[in-house]
Amino acid sequence: MDNQNSFINPEILAHLSSSDKGILLEALDTLIQSTYGTEQEFKKLQNDFNSLKALYEWVLELIPQAICVIESDGNVFYQNVKASQIADVFKDIAHLQEGEHQVEYEEQNYLLQVSIKNDKKVVSATNITNQKRQERLASMGQISAHLAHEIRNPIGSISLLTSTLLRRGEPQIESVVLEIKKALWRVERLINTTLFWTKGVKANRALCALSDLENELHEIVGHYTYSKPINFVFDLQGGGEEQILADFDLLSIVLQNFLSNAIDAIEEGECEEGLINVNFASDNTSWCFIFSDNGQAIADKNMLFEPFKTTKLKGNGLGLALCQQIITAHNGSISLEDSMESKIFYVRIAKS
Repeated sequence: MDNQNSFINPEILAHLSSSDKGILLEALDTLIQSTYGTEQEFKKLQNDFNSLKALYEWVLELIPQAICVIESDGNVFYQNVKASQIADVFKDIAHLQEGEHQVEYEEQNYLLQVSIKNDKKVVSATNITNQKRQERLASMGQISAHLAHEIRNPIGSISLLTSTLLRRGEPQIESVVLEIKKALWRVERLINTTLFWTKGVKANRALCALSDLENELHEIVGHYTYSKPINFVFDLQGGGEEQILADFDLLSIVLQNFLSNAIDAIEEGECEEGLINVNFASDNTSWCFIFSDNGQAIADKNMLFEPFKTTKLKGNGLGLALCQQIITAHNGSISLEDSMESKIFYVRIAKS
């Protein structure tokens, strides 16, 4: 009661009767209790709101899109962590209307979905770089396959003509015809690489003799002409095994591509004399072909297996991409050790 009296002006109390004082104090007590209850209800609502806000923010962090809410004056009202990481994507988008828009930022493609609610612009950004890449590769693959088929027919006619010229046995043209046949073999290799890559590969494993693969390497070398002296060292039979379980035809394509790349790297490099080593090793889980050369270093390792991209003067950029497909079909892997002196590729094929 004394505490309640302290809230009331003494002059007012002095003019009240005892009964009026009781009524006033009772009303004041009710008001205090009501105010306390309202305060507790407000605190509960505030806690519920904060919990709900935390839940929404947690959900917004889980979704794969970057979410940004922008005020009508262009200021950011809210953004999740993904949006803050690409904040520049959301700059200068005040002019965008509701709907879908595509933008490019730091060589990445984003699909922006814009909606407007209560004078706020809600924008979600999805990285579609891989999707665009796959669409581009599919389109390029279709074009390449069409061109490969178109080129194959005249190549077949030229090959038939060179064989006819060789059978004539005219010494003065024999060396020229042999060079033409080597060039035709390389063109046919590019055609086959293109067609294999566009169709996809499936490994049909069977026992392959390492001696046959080594002979294949020597045969591949015979199809090349190079301006520098190159020492080829092939040793696939020093690992204590005679056979491996692999698709011989597909593995031959891998050997062709790595050997071709090594020759081209030496041709483009500064070394006066080239050295190419192809060795074989095995462990409990895999067989490994080891390719090394002293040719030009790889300029951009990030685009090493990127289709249709190459830093070489020759080729179409599909060789290593196809090799990766083939080795993946064998449950294997390709890795690179690169230094100023040499580069070494490890091509592993799983034993099971």
